[in-house]
Order: sequence, then C-alpha cells, then structure tokens
Amino acid sequence: MGLIDVLKSFKSPSGREIRILLLGLDNAGKTTILKQLSSEDVQHVTPTKGFNVKTVAAMGDIRLNVWDIGGQRSIRPYWSNYYENIDTLIFVIDSNDKKRFDEMNIELGELLDEEKLRKVPVLIFANKQDLVTAASSEEITRKLNLDLLRDRTWHIQACSALKNEGINDGITWVASNLKPASKK
Repeated sequence: MGLIDVLKSFKSPSGREIRILLLGLDNAGKTTILKQLSSEDVQHVTPTKGFNVKTVAAMGDIRLNVWDIGGQRSIRPYWSNYYENIDTLIFVIDSNDKKRFDEMNIELGELLDEEKLRKVPVLIFANKQDLVTAASSEEITRKLNLDLLRDRTWHIQACSALKNEGINDGITWVASNLKPASKK
C-alpha cells in the first residue's frame, strides 16, 4: 500500500491540511525520508541548513505537509518555532549511531515534555536498518525508555530511508492515529 492509498483510506474533512513535523539529530535521514515520500531522487541529499517544507501528497482536498527541520545542534533551539498546529511528530533516529543514543534520548525527551506537543502522536523511525550493525527497534525502545511512555500515542517503525523500506508502514500508522480536525 503506497502513500496515496493510505491517504485515500483516511477520512478527512474537506480542505484538511495534515501537518507533520520531521525532527531528529543531524545525519539521521530526515531529508531522505522526505525525498522518498515525495518520490524524489535520494542519491544526492545534503544536510538541511534550516528547513524543508513539502506537500508530499494531495488527495482531493487533503494536503499532507511535512516540515523537515535540520538536526544540527545549532538549529535545534529553533525547533520550537514549528510546534504550533502539528498533527504528528516524526522523530528519526540513526539506528547505526549508537554513540549518540544518549543525545537522541535527551532531545526526544525534551520534545515529549513540550506542552504544545503533549497530545500529538509520535512516530519514531528507526532508520538505517539496512546496515548490519544497526540497533533493532526493540533495542532502541529499551535505550530510549520508550516503553515507559504512558501518556501519549507512539510507535517505533524500523525503516531504511535509502531503500524506501518501512516508510509507508510508518505513514500508515500516522494516518490511522490522526485526531479529527477541530471545528473552526
């Protein structure tokens, strides 16, 4: 099932814009995931200096907007500028970068403590699963204490952004966990 099929199955009020915030440390694979979602070439991806915004799919009146914000330490303080009106948070982890799991845990913990993100479902992409030495989703769940999260909807999805594996499964989870649009 592709992204378009997922969106076709999602019942949304007319004109709904679904906003997804894509965060994670530098070199986690956020931009590669965004490029896969928008069917772009992933062979020449450069680090994001600031942000990328793409409407990656449109079905009728549904717009899926993904905000890919750079993960460099100098950019992270600006993440909070993008928390308003987010429907889903996607946090991307480089599963092969085990030396940075503590740093990932701190950043994810700070995001989960943000008042503006409290009721937002969280998808964690455990990226780079195509590498032999990558940590499994289960290992990442333990290292980041995800099993202790009781007050929010979350899911961890193994993926390989480069090979476009597991991404649609994650987006399917996102679509099935969206809150109904609020009445204006």
